[in-house]
Amino acid sequence: MSSFRRDFITKPIFSWARGVLPAMSDTEREALEAGDVWWDADLFTGNPDWSKLLANAPATLTPEEQAFLNGPVDELCAMLDDWKINWEWRDLPPEAWDFIKRHKFFGMIIPAEFGGLGFSPYAHSEVVRKISTRSLAAAVTVMVPNSLGPGELLMRFGTKEQQQTWLPKLADGREIPCFGLTSPEAGSDAASMIDSGIICKGNFEGREVLGLRLNWHKRYITLGPVATLLGLAFKAYDPDHLVGSQEELGITVALIPTHLPGVEIGHRHLPSMQVFQNGPNWGRDVFIPLDYIIGGQERLGQGWKMLMTALAAGRGISLPSLSAAGAAYAARTTGAYARIREQFNVPIGKFEGIEEPLARIAGTAYLLDAARRLTCAALNQGHHPAVISGIMKLHATERMRIAIDDAMDIHGGKAVIDGPQNYLGNLYRSVPVGITVEGANILTRNLIVFGQGAIRAHPYLLDEMNALGEPDHAKGLDAFDKAFWKHVGHSITTLFRAWGRSWSGGMFAPAPDAGEATEFYRQLSRYSSAFALCADMALLTLGGALKRKEMLSARFGDILSELYLLSAALKRWQDEGRQQADFVALEWCMESGFKTIELRFAEILANLPNRVVGIVLKFLIQPFGTRVLGPSDQVIHQCAQLLLEPSAARDRLTSDLAHVDDDRGVARLEKAFLLVTGAEDIARKMRAARLRDWNEAVKKGVITQAEGEKLAAAHEAVAKVIEVDDFAPEAISPIYKKPADVHQFFQELGEQRAAG
Repeated sequence: MSSFRRDFITKPIFSWARGVLPAMSDTEREALEAGDVWWDADLFTGNPDWSKLLANAPATLTPEEQAFLNGPVDELCAMLDDWKINWEWRDLPPEAWDFIKRHKFFGMIIPAEFGGLGFSPYAHSEVVRKISTRSLAAAVTVMVPNSLGPGELLMRFGTKEQQQTWLPKLADGREIPCFGLTSPEAGSDAASMIDSGIICKGNFEGREVLGLRLNWHKRYITLGPVATLLGLAFKAYDPDHLVGSQEELGITVALIPTHLPGVEIGHRHLPSMQVFQNGPNWGRDVFIPLDYIIGGQERLGQGWKMLMTALAAGRGISLPSLSAAGAAYAARTTGAYARIREQFNVPIGKFEGIEEPLARIAGTAYLLDAARRLTCAALNQGHHPAVISGIMKLHATERMRIAIDDAMDIHGGKAVIDGPQNYLGNLYRSVPVGITVEGANILTRNLIVFGQGAIRAHPYLLDEMNALGEPDHAKGLDAFDKAFWKHVGHSITTLFRAWGRSWSGGMFAPAPDAGEATEFYRQLSRYSSAFALCADMALLTLGGALKRKEMLSARFGDILSELYLLSAALKRWQDEGRQQADFVALEWCMESGFKTIELRFAEILANLPNRVVGIVLKFLIQPFGTRVLGPSDQVIHQCAQLLLEPSAARDRLTSDLAHVDDDRGVARLEKAFLLVTGAEDIARKMRAARLRDWNEAVKKGVITQAEGEKLAAAHEAVAKVIEVDDFAPEAISPIYKKPADVHQFFQELGEQRAAG
């Protein structure tokens, strides 16, 4: 039977599929093969094993990592003044640079054997999280050397000699790294770069060696203006066949000491008025020996695969950590401000118009930090989940943008007027940077999350594609026959599973015994099976054309993303001991996510090119239309209240943020919040007596003298918070420099850096 099936059923399908499958470029294949799969693969099966998710140990810190957070990280935060960094110094102060190097902030991921701290991905994430709530410029400065760059590439792919030479210097700051990938011709399509390296013989340090003559132009390079060691991506060519028969060798990555002749470095960009070091660089006929290629000569042409492998981990840490911190920071500050700021003699947080965005901020903070922790737990275990890293970068930065917009709206003029007392304005200006870098969000949503996930995380699709690409026809047919029929069986099972769960409203879908949250697991099981079925049908009817249907791909990616993020929220609820006070935040997350999933399914089914398939799927998985409207008004009200009063729940939602008692913006806000909430009973007596003057209330015996003084202290603290900065004309001019002055400033700064 198996022989008959293979020869008379599978073989024609195999031949047809080989003919219609679009050719996959080397860069596409290397991107697909980068990293690995994790919980995303379970979600793609349509029947996730919740016990597997819940059994994963939560990410934790070692005593050494916790001591670093409580010691050097807090010390660094105390020496950072974000206003002066951005508007006066245009850089971190020299003592901060020295402190960062001395305490090995640049070497967090470098193993101790090479002089680094050897911290876990979760510790790296926690450090970035805390620093970013004090100074974004400092957070990015610390973040980048521990993300995609020479350090990680050297650890993964470097030769022993390269590791021993460079890693200790990177760890203690003797070398400042950057990585040059983006160029004017190649942004999202990084593989189209025209930066080149020609293999030739040349003189290096007084001897003739075989090497590369490089020419490049890179831009948007973080730490570029101050870097001493540049990791460079370029295309290598061997026109004289000095190392082999091929002329075009492919993308390669090498180490370029920036003091080499021909390297031009030091100019600065101003990314959304953020002053972390970022700029362009050039190389003109720069010669390096072949042993400067990361991994040595044998790694010629393997640079793209190396970069994609490194990005599979780093993209899941840095920007998601910064974004989760931004949402938590918005929650803490906006909740406090909405509590102390009164209009019409009522705290503005009590108005329903404010409660809705306030609940959205709180729910977003809960969700993003849940996803950050779950992703770090996977990374701690040695996984490098490329699809999940893409989900995290995309959705963390997008949702942080919404949270910051909401925070700005609630603060009103307080957040619009810039000055040392404005603790939101600079964060607001920085948002587009996170949206754009490490894979622009438009590209990631439309092409990568589902486009890569459908192949990598699907149980059988990658095996089928590999079989179709197998040069040996007989071997490929046998492999395809095995994978294809497993796929068919899986699809039939998924069809009936999705049909049953959808028509029953998920009533019988598998779920752990999780108390009030049990129903949420059932609904995710239901949506997972519906997603698996729709994805299979889209792939079957569209084939390779699906990757050109970007709007469909984006909607599928949104569903997969929601499934992952909501799984993380449930995992957080479980790991934190099912805190009853936090349940409303979980409920907000789940109902909001379910609404998005239902809408995306409806959009997919309405736009599938094969209308027959679309109608059948509508009958199977959405027979009663979209049934989820999002969080109820009651849930929104309760979720907003989490941020308006001091509580353990509020502290869990906004934990581990930087706090420096410097009598500036956030410190003043925290003080006023505690004084106002602590004087609530006194204020209530005043309102009942219809009195506003506390002295009069004391005279009438409504409150005591001590209570009156306590209320007065609260009023004084609030007045200091709602103040905004103003400047004399002569003080404004140094802040808003004319363009020529800015150019001169950066030119002088570059000259100072070059002079050491």
